[in-house]
Amino acid sequence: MKSVAVYCGSSAGTNPLYVAQARALGAALVARNLTLVYGGGRVGLMGTIADAVLAHGGRVVGVIPDFLANKELAHLGCTELHVVGSMHERKLLMADRADAFIAMPGGYGTLEELFEVLTWGQLGLHEKPVALLNVAGYYDHLLLALDRMRDDQLLRAENRAQLLQSADPEALLAQLAAYQPVRLEKWLTPPST
Repeated sequence: MKSVAVYCGSSAGTNPLYVAQARALGAALVARNLTLVYGGGRVGLMGTIADAVLAHGGRVVGVIPDFLANKELAHLGCTELHVVGSMHERKLLMADRADAFIAMPGGYGTLEELFEVLTWGQLGLHEKPVALLNVAGYYDHLLLALDRMRDDQLLRAENRAQLLQSADPEALLAQLAAYQPVRLEKWLTPPST
């Protein structure tokens, strides 16, 4: 594992722990010599983690669509900054450049990116680990919803277990490093007779 994509909010949110843990994750990435791959913004939690990685001497790869870069939201201090034509291009380039994925607190965009890479893993399109940095229980209700999907047999237990989680950045990076991919045949419900 050489790089980690981090999905997180373009806002800092109201809980100061979100900013503190973004800084802690940035420092932990550098301590493990891991490159940050992220959405390329200079605001919110995105800007916080990028600034933390850079402040500790680490590498930051930002990927931002031109319509956001043009609104002066691009972080010009990134080690590499890629300006792409669409959100789809952004997600694909981030996924290609990352060896693992972490979602921190965020909104719709964070969840959409998280579930896309989880789905790609479930379908066997990649074997990279995916995790939640569950700051202050931010994702507790989401984890309960996923458990319900598993319990109602709409999600296999093995696929539910693909999503790692911890409130501690160091522990989370250790889980990512130790991850062993799940290989399952995709099941389809047979037709009713």
